Amino acid sequence: MAAKLVTYLMCKDARKQAEFYKDALGGKIHAVKTFGEIPGTPEEAREKVMHMVLTVAGENTLFLSDSFMPAEGSRNMSLSLTFDDEAEARKAFDRLSEGGKVQYPFEQQPWGAYYGEVVDPFGVTWQIVK
Repeated sequence: MAAKLVTYLMCKDARKQAEFYKDALGGKIHAVKTFGEIPGTPEEAREKVMHMVLTVAGENTLFLSDSFMPAEGSRNMSLSLTFDDEAEARKAFDRLSEGGKVQYPFEQQPWGAYYGEVVDPFGVTWQIVK
């Protein structure tokens, strides 16, 4: 069996969250489909994002969608980004921290790697590694 795992984030405001990640990690929005593209969608939901494709920090793909139910963070999952360059890792950590909460500072660990953990302003936990 072969498969590709892609992270799909359910958001309160997918456009705002995608712009944050695009700016924080460097990236590009490749596609946006709205609920308004589906016949019969109520007017108040027409501009909501049904599906968005975003690449960040190179070729890492995230899918995003506006959620009609409360979209809250969870401690049972985190996204991990591993960088080749310490300066790039530190920059990503600092930008994801803006408006968020540092869980564990980005610093050299006893096992030799640099590691930090942050919960971004949207409640997503990121592990940044170099």
